[in-house]
Amino acid sequence: MAAGESQSKPKRAKKGCHPALTFFEEDKDGTTQPHDDALVITRRIGDYDVKRVMVDGGSAAEVMYPDLYKGLGLKPKDLSPYSSPLMSFDGKLVIQEGVIRLPIQTGSEVVEVDFIVVNTYSPYTAIVGRPWLHTLGGVASSLYQKLTTSVAPADTAAEEAKLEGLEKVVINNDQERFFQLPLREKEELLEFLRRNLDVFTWDPCDALGIDPSFICHHLNVNPSVTPKKQPPRRPSKEYAAVIKEEVNKLKRAGAIKEVFYPEWLANTVVVKKKRGK
Repeated sequence: MAAGESQSKPKRAKKGCHPALTFFEEDKDGTTQPHDDALVITRRIGDYDVKRVMVDGGSAAEVMYPDLYKGLGLKPKDLSPYSSPLMSFDGKLVIQEGVIRLPIQTGSEVVEVDFIVVNTYSPYTAIVGRPWLHTLGGVASSLYQKLTTSVAPADTAAEEAKLEGLEKVVINNDQERFFQLPLREKEELLEFLRRNLDVFTWDPCDALGIDPSFICHHLNVNPSVTPKKQPPRRPSKEYAAVIKEEVNKLKRAGAIKEVFYPEWLANTVVVKKKRGK
């Protein structure tokens, strides 16, 4: 998309020592080649992780569409006037609702840009273009389906050094219940934790009677769509025991309740945790 030059410049990210920006043949791994797909990414905009953000190196403006405008809970009073012409992909003039300045986070780098809010349909929630890319110091490739930035990689050695300075303290000889504490403050923190051990929940059964107004899980489904029935599958004895134990645990905690449906809707999927359980 094209826009006028009246936008204020994006807030520049902090400068530092950055690696070279390159793409390699192995970067194509996981992509279907050849293809003509646009580069669509997920980025943290404001306080939310936003999906379906299109990176368009041919756009001179950042554009926000109605889905994101509503999802961020924005109101017309949050927008500033914007009068420069904005052209769509098909060359037609687009009427703008206004402009709003929001931060976009990439790794540890945050760039503030002006989003032009438009009231028109798009399969994307937003478009980010050259102002954001150039300020971030990034290079986008639709061929490789990747965005390479000059954000320095995390200092893994420093992170490991921090962990080395922590001591694992097991609670009541249960290896799954533990804290990692710095050595200097260990005794003081241990005494504090012992006094307040009742506020920690190690198991769903430890958090009884949570008010649904505080938190409540629900399935994000369209009630007007008829559910699809999956063919029933019997789990193995090992998985069946795990499923029964987990369901009983959640029932005791009051997190779930038993209901009866005339038809089977979905199978239970068992996923092994990182620690092997």
